[in-house]
Amino acid sequence: TEKLISWGTSLHDRFLLPHCVWEDFGQIITDLNLSGMEFSRDWFHSHFEFRFPKIGETTLQGMKLEIRTAIEPWYVLGEEPGGGGTVRFVDSSVERLQVKIKHLIPERYKITVHGREVPLKNTGVQGEYIGGVRYRAWWPSHCLHPTIPTHTPLVFDIVDTWTKRSIGGCTYHVSHPAGRNYETFPVNAYEAEARRVARFYEMGHTPGYIDFKQEPVNPAHPMTLDLRRVPSPS
Repeated sequence: TEKLISWGTSLHDRFLLPHCVWEDFGQIITDLNLSGMEFSRDWFHSHFEFRFPKIGETTLQGMKLEIRTAIEPWYVLGEEPGGGGTVRFVDSSVERLQVKIKHLIPERYKITVHGREVPLKNTGVQGEYIGGVRYRAWWPSHCLHPTIPTHTPLVFDIVDTWTKRSIGGCTYHVSHPAGRNYETFPVNAYEAEARRVARFYEMGHTPGYIDFKQEPVNPAHPMTLDLRRVPSPS
């Protein structure tokens, strides 16, 4: 009965992050309860973990950094001849992660990926912030922006802007770092989790002095760092 809300580019920004999806889903559960239908978000925790699996986490100086899979739309490309007919390739080369950190002091510490700052937004909880990272995971022969190479492995740093050094971080590989190629799907959730754990290292931060430069926030996607976009010159 109410006027629809035009969310604009938020649909491709914050509403692709697990935390925001879960909060929005919670509002629906609340509305159902107010209408007399008893629902609980606890019933759907397994669905959330299946759709947004946790990649890994690390704790440094009391700050807990968590990396979790987010949503990334895949685009259907134009028609091309192939295999005796016409085909349309799907560009699945771009993926997105959610960075979530607790007990952060934003006036001093920043989260970076390959030296670029992740735009963090407060979740409403003191010291808790989230942000998205969009990156090219692999380099297929048919994709949008075919001249942009892969950005993996992703090296995350917690940078102390006072000392201009990283206090630590973690590294994420989109495939097995030793080059192992799985020929079968995981038989259950435990095997799938083991494969993700093998691709995440609680080490690999950037050593030495870091010339940290704050990037301007993208007004269309203020919660997303798109590694495909060239950082603006200072």
